[in-house]
Amino acid sequence: MMDYIDYAPILAIMVPLLAGFATPLIARLGEKAKKLWATAGLAIALSIVIIVFARVIDVGIMTYATGAAIPTDLIPGGMEQPIRVVLEVDGMSAFAALGITLTTFLAAIFSWRYFDETGMGTTGFYTLLLLLGASGVAFAFTGDLFNLFVFIELSSITAIGLIAFYSYRGRPNEAAFKFLLISAVGALMFLVAVGFLYGQYNALAIGVVAERMMETGIGTVDKIALALMVGSLAMKAGAVPLHMWVPDTYGEAPAHISMVLVTLSQLSLYALFRISFSLYGVSLDGVTLGWIIVILGLLTMFIGVMLAIIQKTIKRLMAYHAISQTGYMLLGVGVGLVALMSGEIGEMPVYGYHAMEGGIFHIINHAIYKGLLFLTAGAIIYKTNVRSLNDLGSLAREMPFTAIAFIIGAAAIAGLPPFNGFASKILIYESVYALNPFLTAVAMLVSVITLASFVKVFQSTFLGPEKPRYKGVGEVPTSMKTAMFILAALTVLFGLFPDLIVDTIVAPAVEALIDQTGYIGGVLE
Repeated sequence: MMDYIDYAPILAIMVPLLAGFATPLIARLGEKAKKLWATAGLAIALSIVIIVFARVIDVGIMTYATGAAIPTDLIPGGMEQPIRVVLEVDGMSAFAALGITLTTFLAAIFSWRYFDETGMGTTGFYTLLLLLGASGVAFAFTGDLFNLFVFIELSSITAIGLIAFYSYRGRPNEAAFKFLLISAVGALMFLVAVGFLYGQYNALAIGVVAERMMETGIGTVDKIALALMVGSLAMKAGAVPLHMWVPDTYGEAPAHISMVLVTLSQLSLYALFRISFSLYGVSLDGVTLGWIIVILGLLTMFIGVMLAIIQKTIKRLMAYHAISQTGYMLLGVGVGLVALMSGEIGEMPVYGYHAMEGGIFHIINHAIYKGLLFLTAGAIIYKTNVRSLNDLGSLAREMPFTAIAFIIGAAAIAGLPPFNGFASKILIYESVYALNPFLTAVAMLVSVITLASFVKVFQSTFLGPEKPRYKGVGEVPTSMKTAMFILAALTVLFGLFPDLIVDTIVAPAVEALIDQTGYIGGVLE
């Protein structure tokens, strides 16, 4: 008999999904009711995900299946085949869902006053935001390859609508079209890979395919499928050299949607790590795949930061830094994969475990401080309607709260103590050094360049002689400051108490990711 809490995984999806469909009706009660409805729906989804996280830490993997089995008399040979969506939630799944629900909730708060001066209706915006939250949680929770493709597509479709929400401006439409193209190509590649694996193993559940792959060994078809999935997910995560869409998309979307897009890209990283560890795992020569991920990480962090320092507009600069920071996540988890496959089966050297802790810790840290930086950029644009760094200046006098929030986010992304970026980067530096000191040298060099870049941005935006055109612009509304304050507080808290965060949130995610046998058993029991 199921306990009520066993329904929590499906409720985390259904609450924002149903709230999204109901938003047009709630909007008839007034603008305030609509905003409260959307924010409450996402707050409830976030609360349920936290409950799910606590549950999987306590009892292990949670599974939930919807649907039913086909009657045996309808199938040739009498074989019974289930038709259902299977959710399989472990520590890594819950960790991934935490990021998307947190950022969509804060985006709802930030948006309360953001669109006031545009005169645009926001019913469609809140509907899409809720649907994105639902599809993002489903993306993280599903244990089925085909449904992983379905939720990749659903989250991309809703994101396209949000990117183009400023439809009266031409550039967001262009950015949304680029995102549409990259999403379509990536999803097609992933679907072809799923088709190969289904034809090979007659199953779609990740745990079932992984078990059968262990029995038969890795063949040519499996390697082709892996190459397609790695290429697809790296493209959607914005890794170099498949990053071309990121600057336009992040740069032209509303600031709070840029924040959400960061965590959406991180969901693609989650899927990449899930495929690498839970699906292929010990069946594959993971050292080769691990080094591929490490090299992708090095290219991503270095090329991203070098392109960032030459940018002239604030959000485009931040978009290139988002690309660069993705490299740290790839580096940490890639080193972990190399270490896992270099040692005895089922065992991981200590440096590999800490590298994975650093890479996964950096995922949530990046979502927090990069979200904060995008919101500060949105606040600046909201008050000045200016994007060019050359045309900004002296805003610290008029926007002290935003200036302080920017300093916190900039210090965190540069890896300065005592902020959260330092906590995860120091784990990466120390652990990857054990594999190859060159990796640490590149990672530290990128952090130094990042610091120099943000010092320049701060000087250009907030300091300098007073400009009459910005006299009296004032601070942003309270709702925007609230969202920034929450992220700034998390940036400081995660930096001051990293051991607590690692032990509570990160370690369960790492342990779940490297436990392929446990993931297989979770769906087969």
